Amino acid sequence: MNKSLKRMATMQRLQNTGLELFYAQGYYDTSVDDILKRLDLSKGAFYYHFDSKEDYFIQIIQNLLARKIYSTLIEPIEGHDNPLSLITKCFDDAMETAVHNEMDYGCILSNFLSEFNGKNEVIMHHLNEIVTVWEVNLVTTLQKGKFNGYLDRHVDCEAAATFLMSSYFGVRTLMTSATPSAKKYRFMSQLRQYFKSIEAKHVNS
Repeated sequence: MNKSLKRMATMQRLQNTGLELFYAQGYYDTSVDDILKRLDLSKGAFYYHFDSKEDYFIQIIQNLLARKIYSTLIEPIEGHDNPLSLITKCFDDAMETAVHNEMDYGCILSNFLSEFNGKNEVIMHHLNEIVTVWEVNLVTTLQKGKFNGYLDRHVDCEAAATFLMSSYFGVRTLMTSATPSAKKYRFMSQLRQYFKSIEAKHVNS
């Protein structure tokens, strides 16, 4: 039992450190030697746990990145309340965390999608699975809101989900430059205006 727990703790440490490095430097600009140096680990120990750098990254996607996206962008909007209020709070909370993160390099999922596009189909498949789960969740949440009378019945929920995802990716990229707090404020103001335009007219703001 102790060996099993120790192995789990080791894997957690290896993957957390890897995610930090890949987020900060990019996958292709991070070598196995960089990882070993940060972890104070031998090559033999690394390859005992992982078949390759790619295998290491895929495990990080499956075990850490998917969970991170779920906890920040998916789980907060699940439920039967007004989806527009839930999404507003979800985006606000996620972006506020980024405002206070001195090592913010943009939306981690968006960054990896850009880096691997056209370069690695296997990794893109795993990343796109996360995107699909987020998209389906957004569409389902909006459709539920429409059914429950929170959204105007003419709203195209698939189009709204695409707009929300792409705008979130975009503003998170812009926030890596100067004045992230101001960019967040302006984005959230426009998001609220957009939501007013698609809510059912009897719903109070």
